[in-house]
Amino acid sequence: MQEEGLYQWYPLPEDDKEILKHRKKQLHYEKGENLIKQGAFASHILYIQTGLVRVFLQNKGQKQVNIRVAGSGSFLGFASLFGEDSYTCSAVAIKDCRVCMIDRDGLLSLLSRNSAFAMRLTAQNVQDESHLLKLISLLSHQQMRGKLAHALLYLSRDEFLREDIFFHLTRQDLAGFAAITAESAIRFLKEFEKSGILELSGKDIRIINKTQLKEIAQKG
Repeated sequence: MQEEGLYQWYPLPEDDKEILKHRKKQLHYEKGENLIKQGAFASHILYIQTGLVRVFLQNKGQKQVNIRVAGSGSFLGFASLFGEDSYTCSAVAIKDCRVCMIDRDGLLSLLSRNSAFAMRLTAQNVQDESHLLKLISLLSHQQMRGKLAHALLYLSRDEFLREDIFFHLTRQDLAGFAAITAESAIRFLKEFEKSGILELSGKDIRIINKTQLKEIAQKG
C-alpha cells in the first residue's frame, strides 16, 4: 500500500500512523468517476494523492457551479468531521486520481491527540473556506466577462498548469467556474483571443497578457 502521499503532506510519528493503519484505504479513480456526491452519507475524508478533481455544488435544477479544483495534497469532505453527516458538495475526477480514503472516526481520533496535525488540516480548510466566500461574492456582483476572467486566473495557477488542466476541462466545465453558460464562455474566450489576452489551441488556453486579464477581473 502506497502511503507516501499522506505522510509527505504531514510526517506522522509511528504511533499516529498505527491509528490510521486499519482506518484508511487506497483507491484509484479514472477520469469522469465521482469521488463524493452532495447529500450522500459522509463516512470518510478523502486525501488526493495524485490527479485533479473538480469540486462543485448542484442545485435542484441540476445546474452545477464549480467551486474549486482539488489537486495533490487536498482533502475532501472536511466538513463532515464536525456536525455534517452528509457531503456538502460533489467531486468528480477530471484526471486519473489516486486517493486515500480515511475513516472519519479514525481521523477524529488522530486530530484529538496530534494538535500540530490538527492545526495543519484546519489551516487548509480555512483557505478553502476563504476561497469559497470570495467566489460567492464575485459570482453575486460581477458581470460575465469579469467572472470568466477570474475563473481563468484561478485555473492558470502554477500547480494547475503543471497538470495541463485546460486539456482536462470541457468548455462547459470552464463555464461552470464562472457560473455562466458554455456559449457565453466560448464567446468571451474568442473575444479575449482577438484582444491578444490569450491564445486558443483546441482545448488548451494560454494566457498571454495576464495584466489585462486581471484588469477585466477587477472591473467586473
